[in-house]
Amino acid sequence: MVRKFLPAFLALLLITTGVGCNHDQVAQLPPPRFSPPVISQNTAPRPVPSVRPQVPYALPAGIPRNWIPVASSRPWRWIVIHHSATPSGGAAKFDRDHREKGWDELGYHFVIGNGTETGNGQIEVGPRWPKQKWGAHTRTPDNRFNEFGIGICLVGNFDVQRPTPEQMRSLAKVVAFLMKRYNIPPDRILGHKDAKPTDCPGSNLNLAVVRRMAVQMLADSGTVLDPDVREASVELMSNASLQD
Repeated sequence: MVRKFLPAFLALLLITTGVGCNHDQVAQLPPPRFSPPVISQNTAPRPVPSVRPQVPYALPAGIPRNWIPVASSRPWRWIVIHHSATPSGGAAKFDRDHREKGWDELGYHFVIGNGTETGNGQIEVGPRWPKQKWGAHTRTPDNRFNEFGIGICLVGNFDVQRPTPEQMRSLAKVVAFLMKRYNIPPDRILGHKDAKPTDCPGSNLNLAVVRRMAVQMLADSGTVLDPDVREASVELMSNASLQD
């Protein structure tokens, strides 16, 4: 009799046990949550950095781009003007001459041609200038005119001839640019002979005229100068008008 009903009894036992197991699993589940999930700040999307467009340097009118150095500016204090004391030449020739003397490269920062090996009034930028490297043109015991002086050489011997009008205009142009950019007053525009005993840049290069031409160029262009440079420039022009 027991054997007859045993299969049915076992089937019923399995059914009731299975339901109980499922019920226990449901009972153990956490209650439903209706609040939104909390997102950690570490997983939040990072803002995309904005990209600023490159703004080209605004060159002053008529100023070549290679006059603007690529390195940080030195604290220039003087402009020292030289002549080559030779009838011809240019930056390449003077660079070779200086290297033959054992110098590292051309000692000047700018060279202004006279129409022989380069154009008449052509302004050449020496390799020191883009690097803002100290000069090798006016050696003194304290070396300040090399350390903080911009060297400009005009091709020619101005003890026996005058600089060409083109050279004078180019010289005034580059001097005016340097005065403005580095706040150099006109009384710090020197000849080589103003810094040490020498005849350079020759008796026929009138530095007073160079100073007046540079200051006049700045005035004509409406350039706003540093107050100290402006005051010195006004005084220079006033004295020049009294002498005239």
